[in-house]
Amino acid sequence: MTGIVVLGVTLVAGVIIGFLMRRRDGKVRAVKQEVGESAVTRDDLGADLGERATLVQFSTAFCQPCRATRRILHDVAEMVPGVRHVEIDAESRLDLVRRFDVLRTPTVLVVDKAGHVVKRASGLPRKADVIAALGVAVDGSSHESSHQSDSV
Repeated sequence: MTGIVVLGVTLVAGVIIGFLMRRRDGKVRAVKQEVGESAVTRDDLGADLGERATLVQFSTAFCQPCRATRRILHDVAEMVPGVRHVEIDAESRLDLVRRFDVLRTPTVLVVDKAGHVVKRASGLPRKADVIAALGVAVDGSSHESSHQSDSV
């Protein structure tokens, strides 16, 4: 009887955790800037920052959602002038993975022209959410608004 109760509790806990993870998957959320936190630089990315904003994607070789994320971010970067998409191999850049607290791939950072991370998403983001996050990064008030809102 005890085994059945443990199994039931485990199943319920698994369903609840799965539901919560699915709700959060791909959601673009604001990033709280810490005092003295360093900005993303050209040396970090191995490429120039975009004139208006940069979409930084952390990926791994066998990550299936990373491929779809790559297409979405590439399309958005092509659509919005001054925006660049940079993909980083998480396995080869563990220093950046630790610095930006990347726990899974894909992770997307929306970086303003000054190199400040203003939004981030873990999992496959929706194109509309990425475009909205870029609006925050591009409009110049990205630093202030990232402290006020937790969602796009």
